[in-house]
Amino acid sequence: MPPIDLTVLRHEFHRMPELGFAEERTKARVAGILEDLGIETHIGAGVVGVHKRGTGNRVIALRADMDALPIHETSSHDYASQTAGVMHACGHDGHMTMLLGAAAALAEEAEFDGTVLFIFQPNEEHGLGARAMITEGLLERFPVEEIYAIHNLPGAPLGQVSTRTGQICSSESLFEILIEGQGGHASMPQVGRDAITIGAEIVQALQTIVSRKLAPGAGVVVSVTEFLTDGQRNVLPGTATLKGDVRARLPADREEVARLMRQLAEGIGAAHGVTVSVNFNTEFIETINAPEPTHAAVSTARSLGLETNGNREPMSFSEDFAHFSTAVPGCFLLLGNGQEGPCGQPLHSDDYDFNDDLLPIGAAFWAQLVRDRLPVTKSKGE
Repeated sequence: MPPIDLTVLRHEFHRMPELGFAEERTKARVAGILEDLGIETHIGAGVVGVHKRGTGNRVIALRADMDALPIHETSSHDYASQTAGVMHACGHDGHMTMLLGAAAALAEEAEFDGTVLFIFQPNEEHGLGARAMITEGLLERFPVEEIYAIHNLPGAPLGQVSTRTGQICSSESLFEILIEGQGGHASMPQVGRDAITIGAEIVQALQTIVSRKLAPGAGVVVSVTEFLTDGQRNVLPGTATLKGDVRARLPADREEVARLMRQLAEGIGAAHGVTVSVNFNTEFIETINAPEPTHAAVSTARSLGLETNGNREPMSFSEDFAHFSTAVPGCFLLLGNGQEGPCGQPLHSDDYDFNDDLLPIGAAFWAQLVRDRLPVTKSKGE
């Protein structure tokens, strides 16, 4: 197989973004490259490449995500999305390319002893892809000792590696609060039970969870993002629905938010003589980094001369990798995407772009991490 041009490949992925669990062309392209490299390839919910060298029994895994977002791209570059309303606005095109670059480098050499799994995961954005692969039996079929994942970080210096032991990404829980009051004429509010004023009171009360009921610095965020009613111009609504998002760093804080949310909402409903119900569903659990893999990743980064921060602040965003790192000791790390132009734009922006200069850096990091974690043991006399 001729050498992989990482920039050309990344642009190819960028032109053909696909949403979660619909990554069929992407999966076929990834699998085709792995097969051309002579790497044992398995296709299911995602794609897994299995590459073994030597006689070592250790198995480690490297994960990249494949899915794009339902965002209309506004970029003007010549490799912009060719699928209307869908865009690689989170850099998963770059994540796949870096991992394939590492696979190509490792396929050409015998400088490690053991097995490395190249995991290409679907549907990271909705927190469903890792569980789908685990449910398929990925970890039973391939008993992995350690697992790693990289995510690019716009605004951080190009190639800067940052991570931490312990909690690295927050959980994400979605809530829905249904208020069932009594509609009526806008001129006679006293004969009804106006769901808007009750809902507004609940919105205000929810803000006290973080400010007054949790410890300062807990890192919890409670956001009401939708307020829907059946009211009209001159009709007071009888029902209202509040929807929102909760981020938490610790499972205990997440569970306490759910408890307090029900207590506050149902209590306010009772005070107004209406029924209030709360649905609280955790989509992403907290991502926890294990000490040994995290120390190993930091050591590899430093050996390559990369700027490194091994004790960064936890991120407020959520990551589906959490399901892998809960099942297997792992490390999730951030890799600086640069600070200028589209590469410095926030993730999920319609003009964001992955930095092509990061591709060889990430590929080299992955390859060296495999060498470091699966070292060739020298026999006596060598």
